Amino acid sequence: MKSIREIYKIGKGPSSSHTMGPERAAKHFKACYPQADRFEAILYGSLSKTGIGHGTDRVIRDVLSPLPTQIVFSKETLENAHPNTMDLIAYENDQCIGSLRVESIGGGDLRIPGEDTLDTPEVYPENSFAEIADFCKWRYIEKLSDYVELNEGEEIWDYLATVWQTMKSAINEGLEAEGTLPGGLKVQRKAKYLHNFPREELAPGMLEFKKIAAYAYAVAEQNADNGTVVTAPTCGACGVVPAVLKYAQETRGFTDEQIVRALGTAGLIGTLTKRNASISGAECGCQAEIGTACSMAAAALAELYQQNLDQVEYAAEAAMEHHLGLTCDPICGLVQIPCIERNAVAAMRAMNACNLSFFLTGSRNISYDMILRAMHETGINLNHRFRETSEGGLAKIYARKEK
Repeated sequence: MKSIREIYKIGKGPSSSHTMGPERAAKHFKACYPQADRFEAILYGSLSKTGIGHGTDRVIRDVLSPLPTQIVFSKETLENAHPNTMDLIAYENDQCIGSLRVESIGGGDLRIPGEDTLDTPEVYPENSFAEIADFCKWRYIEKLSDYVELNEGEEIWDYLATVWQTMKSAINEGLEAEGTLPGGLKVQRKAKYLHNFPREELAPGMLEFKKIAAYAYAVAEQNADNGTVVTAPTCGACGVVPAVLKYAQETRGFTDEQIVRALGTAGLIGTLTKRNASISGAECGCQAEIGTACSMAAAALAELYQQNLDQVEYAAEAAMEHHLGLTCDPICGLVQIPCIERNAVAAMRAMNACNLSFFLTGSRNISYDMILRAMHETGINLNHRFRETSEGGLAKIYARKEK
C-alpha cells in the first residue's frame, strides 16, 4: 500500500477530486509543453456535470494562465474510464502538439491510463486489515500507530504534526468566520453560531453535540469557501476527523503527540479503504468519502482510548457499515448541501462507533475487509445519478423546486 501521506493532503477546497486533482494535472501538463500558446481541457462524467459548482474550470484556467484555455464540458460517456476523467490538449500555432488523458481518482490523486508517470512507491507490504493484524500479532505490535512508524519511519510524525496544526487552524478560522458561502445557494455559515450558542439553553447531553458539530461545520465551511484544509480522506469529508480529535483533546487532555499518533491510525484506515475500495464520491457515492472519514475518526478515537487491535477494527467497521449506500448528490454541484451537515453527523457517528467497539467487539461478525468489499460493490452498482453528478436525489429535487 501507499504512504498515508497520500490520504492527508494540504490544499484549498472545495473538492479534492474536482479541484486539487485537476490542478495537479494542469501543472503537470503545462510543464510538459512550455512551448504551447493555448490549451484545451475536455471534462467528462462527474467532472463535466459538477465541474462548475466545484470550480474545476476555474482552477484549470488559473494554472494554465496567462495562456488562453478552452474548457469543454463533454456529454460523452467514456467506456471503462473513471467518472472523473479529463483530456488536456496543448496547441502551438493552432497545431496540436500534445495531449494527455488523466483520471482524478479521489483525494487529489491522479492516474494516467497505461502509464505510471505519477505513481508513488509502495510503503506497506500488507494490503488488508487481516494481513496487518496478523503481522502485528506476530511482531507483538499492539498499536496501529506503531505499525505505521515501522513502515513510514519516525519522520511521518513531523508530517502529521503539520497536518494536525493545519486542521486546528481550519477549525479556528472557521469558528471566527461569518457570512454567506459562495456559489449562489446563499448558505449561511453556522459554525460560529453553533460554537457560541448559550450553554445554559442546552438540554442535558447536548453540549457534546454542539461542540463537535461546530468544529465539523467550521472545517467544512472553510473548504466550501476555498480555504486551506486537509483531505481526510477528501475535501468533501475534511471536517470529520479534525472535529472528533479536537473534541477528544479538549475533553480528555490528549497531547498533540497523542493526537498525531491517532492520525497515523486513521490514515492507515483511509489508505486501506482507498486501496481496496474507493474514496471517490464520483466512483462509489458519498459512502466512499464521508463513510471513510467516519471510519478514520472512529479508529483514531479507539487508538486514543487505548483499545486493542480488534476494537480499533470494530470501530472502523461499524462506522462504515452504517454509511453503506449513501449517495453523493450535491445541490448545484457545490460542496455545501448536504455535504457540510454530513460532516457533523458523521463525526457524532464516529464517537458512537468507538463506544460500540469498547462494549461489543467480542460479538462482532463483520471484518473491516468485508465491509470494504461491500462498500465497493454497493458503490459501483449505484446509479450514476447518485454518484456526484447532481442528476438525482437532493440535487434533482432542488433543481425542480427552482424551476
